[in-house]
Amino acid sequence: MANIRKGDLVQVLSGKSQKRGGDRGKQGKVIEVLVEQDRVIVEGINYVTKHSRVGQTDRGTKTGGIETVEAPIHISNVAVVDPGTKKPTRVGFRVEKVTKNGVSKTTRVRYAKKSGKDL
Repeated sequence: MANIRKGDLVQVLSGKSQKRGGDRGKQGKVIEVLVEQDRVIVEGINYVTKHSRVGQTDRGTKTGGIETVEAPIHISNVAVVDPGTKKPTRVGFRVEKVTKNGVSKTTRVRYAKKSGKDL
């Protein structure tokens, strides 16, 4: 089970400070997790300009040009934000027993190590 998932609120831990034009300290929601490369794409973080070739669609409209998109950032450079304190925290797992319709199941639940709240 992964520590960081799609939809989590994360904070950037490393890189250039915001005074120098970087993203360190910024918070954003995870759009996508790239498991094979150990990277995540975070909303509003690590913008890059991408040049795409000019072409035409079937209707004749022009496509392409310069656009800004979010680039992947390494998963070790972000931390999950604690829902209570709004500060970065580590993620822990605990086993809980859930009973539904007389059937008991054990499930792993993620929680914030600083506050103990479920994520």
